[in-house]
Amino acid sequence: MEKRARVLIDCEDAKGLVYKISKIFYDRGLNIDNNREFVDKEHGRFFMRTVVSGVFDLEELLEELKTVTPADAHIRVIEPKDKKIILMATKESHALGDILIRHADGELGAEIACVIANHDDLERLVRRFDIPFFHIPADGMSREEHEGYIMKLINELEFDYIVLAKYMRILTPTFVRAYEQKIINIHHSFLPAFIGANPYKQAFDRGVKIIGATAHYVTNDLDEGPIIAQDVIPVNHRFSWKDMQRAGRDGEKIVLSRALALVLQDRVFVNGNKTVIF
Repeated sequence: MEKRARVLIDCEDAKGLVYKISKIFYDRGLNIDNNREFVDKEHGRFFMRTVVSGVFDLEELLEELKTVTPADAHIRVIEPKDKKIILMATKESHALGDILIRHADGELGAEIACVIANHDDLERLVRRFDIPFFHIPADGMSREEHEGYIMKLINELEFDYIVLAKYMRILTPTFVRAYEQKIINIHHSFLPAFIGANPYKQAFDRGVKIIGATAHYVTNDLDEGPIIAQDVIPVNHRFSWKDMQRAGRDGEKIVLSRALALVLQDRVFVNGNKTVIF
């Protein structure tokens, strides 16, 4: 039976890689529906994303690709299908609500396993979409103890990514290591220029002319992980800090949805502290 697959390759650069890989597809009678590649010349890394169609076995194709790529190659052969995500939130509804609506409209391209929050403010909203909601309060607990309860729940679920939809607690190194390159966060682009409480008020007081949002993978360097998507919104002297906040929230949900689409379609490769996006 004919099927499609995404072939994702990240390896040390070498001569003839595109030819050797493409020859395998040709010899197997596969059609290349889409292909993009990139070479990071500074670090000698090769990246390739190819969509192929035809009659083939995923494991056999993977093993054959290993024979023509460097020993350090990270290769994935994936059938396109909806991934599963876990959403984490606190009190702000704009990013979470946007994802829930896209899911309800069939636009998200993913299943939502559940929503986990450290406050119960958003439970009513989530229940309207028939999504499981788990309230795990952090009152009187250390971060480690609180995250222990979250991890116990998460580890009982099948998922591909954890999405921080304005989850307002800093994750511990233990949590981040457990789900490396699986946690996606959204924040205002003021960081690190405007850190701490009420960044929009800080930006207003500074007289900025551009605000925006950044979606990135979470690492143990706070808000400095590989960037997936960004956008900016021009502002001027007529904007109050609350106007900036409203505009910034719109930007945040748009950038997060854009980043999710890229990740869910397997278009993002992590390259050190950067990303290669096809």
